[in-house]
Amino acid sequence: MPVRFKIALLALPMVLAGCTSSTQFRQQMEPVAVAEAQRRGSFEMDCPAATATLLSSETLQPEVRTFIYTGPERAVYNVGVSGCGKRTTYVVICPDNGDNACFDGGSRTEVQED
Repeated sequence: MPVRFKIALLALPMVLAGCTSSTQFRQQMEPVAVAEAQRRGSFEMDCPAATATLLSSETLQPEVRTFIYTGPERAVYNVGVSGCGKRTTYVVICPDNGDNACFDGGSRTEVQED
């Protein structure tokens, strides 16, 4: 059996496991991201009753990939927040670095009156 084929067989499970873990991470962090956007929207709109809805999510690959260091994957969520006659959207980013923390990337749209 050629060496390249053996290496490919050994690498295949790691590649497949990486795909599964990024999906699991994105699903795991979804409630945290939605809650983060809801808190920010509630504050910015001065509306304690504001509600948040997940609009979309995706996983971004690391910006840096070398043999020595690979940056973390990032789960990115677009979350809509509405309440008190206002609405806006936020981009929330959760790096898969072991902290289980997210941060708001900023408001994608200005707060709008309904």
